This record gives sequence, C-alpha cells and structure tokens, in this order.
Amino acid sequence: MAAEKWKALFWIALAELFALSLWFSASVTGPELKELWSLTTRTEAWLSAAVPVGFIIGTLFSVYFGIADRFNARKVFALSALAGALINGLLPIADSALTGIALRVLTGVSLAGVYPTAVKLLSLWFPTKRGLALGILIAALTLGSSLPHFISIFFSSVDWKLVIVVSSLLALAASAIMNWIVKDAPASSQRMVFSFKLIKKVLLNKPVMLANYGYFGHMWELYAMWTWLPVFIAASFASALPQVSSATIAFSSFASIGIAGAVGCVLGGLVADKLGRSRLTVLSLGVSGACSVIIGFTFGQPLWLTLLVAVIWGMSAISDSAQFSAAVTEFADAPYLGTALTFQMCIGFLITIFSINLIPIVQSIIGWEWVFAVLSIGPVLGLISMTKFRIYEIKSAKQ
Repeated sequence: MAAEKWKALFWIALAELFALSLWFSASVTGPELKELWSLTTRTEAWLSAAVPVGFIIGTLFSVYFGIADRFNARKVFALSALAGALINGLLPIADSALTGIALRVLTGVSLAGVYPTAVKLLSLWFPTKRGLALGILIAALTLGSSLPHFISIFFSSVDWKLVIVVSSLLALAASAIMNWIVKDAPASSQRMVFSFKLIKKVLLNKPVMLANYGYFGHMWELYAMWTWLPVFIAASFASALPQVSSATIAFSSFASIGIAGAVGCVLGGLVADKLGRSRLTVLSLGVSGACSVIIGFTFGQPLWLTLLVAVIWGMSAISDSAQFSAAVTEFADAPYLGTALTFQMCIGFLITIFSINLIPIVQSIIGWEWVFAVLSIGPVLGLISMTKFRIYEIKSAKQ
C-alpha cells in the first residue's frame, strides 16, 4: 500500500506539472502576441490576469455543483486538462486581443478542474501525514507554471507558436496520465460543500480569517512576481549586458521561478513539520517581502547578483503556499470547511488580478528599481496575520 500511494503521487505530480504549463504559456510569448494583436501595456497584463479570472469562475462552478464529488476525480482532471490543451492550442490562430484574452479565461476555467482536483486525489491517497506529499504537489505546480520559460529556450527562436503547441501537448500528456496510468485511491472522501450562506461562519472564525489574511498577502505577491519577474530579469540583464541571449534570460526565469520554487516547496514542507506551520509562514513571508524590495537594487547590476536575489525570492515566495489551506482545515468546522477553503482560494486569486495589473502601471511611473516594493505590502500584512494566528495555534496544541 505504501509503495502504491507514492507511485500515485509521482504520476499525479507529473500530470500536474505538465498541465500547469498552460498557465503562463501566453505570458512567455507576450512580446510576439503584443505585436500580433497590437496590445497596450494594460491589455498585455490581462494575458496573465485573465487566467485567474477563469480559475475563479471554474472553481466556484465546480465546488458549487460538486463536480469532483459527483464524478470520478481522475476523469474530471483528465477532461479538464484535455479541454485546456485544446483551448490553449487555439491561441496562435486568434485574430484579436479580445479573442485571445477570452481564450485565456477559458484556459483558467479548465485549470480549475486540474489543481483543486489534484489536491483532492492526493488527499484520498494520503488521508493522513500528507505534508511532504502536498509539498511535492505544490512543487510540481510551481515547476509546471514556469515550464513555458524552459520550453522557449528551445523553440522561441524557431517559432513562438511552438511554445504554445508544446504546452498543449504536455497538457494532453497530463490528461493521458490521469486517465490511463493513475489508479483510483482506495479511500473515499467526504463531500466538500460550498454555500454562500456559510460564508458568514467563515468570516466570524478568527483563526480561519487570520490564515486567510496571511494567504491573501501571499497571493498579492506571488502571481504578480511570477508574471513580471521574467520581464524584470530581461530588462536588468539587457541593461547590464546588451548582448545577453534570449536563452540566458529564459533559463534564468525558469531557474528563479520553477527550480527555486520547487525546491522551496519541498523544503517548506519539511521545515513546517519541524518548526510549525505559522513559524514557516512568518519566515517565508519575511524573506520574500525583503526580496521584493531588495531586487530593485540589483537592476542593471552583474547578472549573478540579480539572479541570486531572484532565486531566493522564488524559493521563499512559494515555500509557505500549502500551509495556509492546511491552517484553515485545523480551525474550520466540518460543515463549512469546503466553503472556507473555496472562499480562501477564490479571494486569493481575485487579489492576483489586481496586483498583476498594478505592476505595469507603477513601473511606468517609478521604473523597475522600485516597482516590486509594491508587492512587499502583501508579505508584511500576511506576516502580521500569521504572527497573530500563532497564538491560536499554540492554544490549540495545549488543549
């Protein structure tokens, strides 16, 4: 049984890695799409922000109607990945920004059947002691989200459309893995119910809301950083070394977000088990918040210095991601746990829409040197919230 569940984790994580390559596939090809569709800076930001919009819509629909509970979760994942692959594959033939952004919204809807469903599948295979397993899954999500940067190293110089095509092919592979390789877990799960009527109970639960505030601060920073750090790296490298290659920029982005983030997720899970959940979140938020301010000072400096801070930022910004939902499961009562988790996820991704769109506006005013300091607001507020949450965590441990 032990071998079976770790085998299942491997294939679920691999499918997650492949499917999540859809999330930023358009962002990586942003310069080409900007020229093709005559995008403004504002509409270019919506190429990334449109995906969270769709993700929120898809998540609410899925949870409200209990899609992953009424139907086989593996099949939901497989069909969602298949739909995402097909929708993403239409991007190269889209004839306008409006059509392209609409396709990105639909891609986000499809991904709502991928990530939350993968978490559900993992919880079935690991009914207890799932900290490390969840860390590995979040690592796969992080690596997958940055995968288009790695793909672009090999294909963008040939034809930018190949980056989109390869991402879609990977999502197809994810669908096949989930449909034909991953087996159904032997355990069953209680249905996670979402109801707008239960949101009041979530709002009145102090420790749950403190965990939510921590997550909201985390999300204010994370996806805006994932979206705009590669653009910052490109501008900084070009300023320091005008002849720097696009492959160097692409690999540096992949290393900062994907490789560093994946390592951060696994280390975060291990540290959380030793230090405690709230301590890990406080540490991660503190480091990532500091990096969001410091990295501006590396603009135009030697490449290794910018990359060093970017890697530390990439590790710390995601290392605590799994802990916020885990914190909610500890303090939310069973009747409204599904509502609490859905509320946290949807509001968190809603916040990313604002921060993603804010960065280019602020950058046009104050430049790259200071723009990411705006993101430090999230970690600071999150750090304060999780410090207060620790009081409840300690009281709960003593009871």
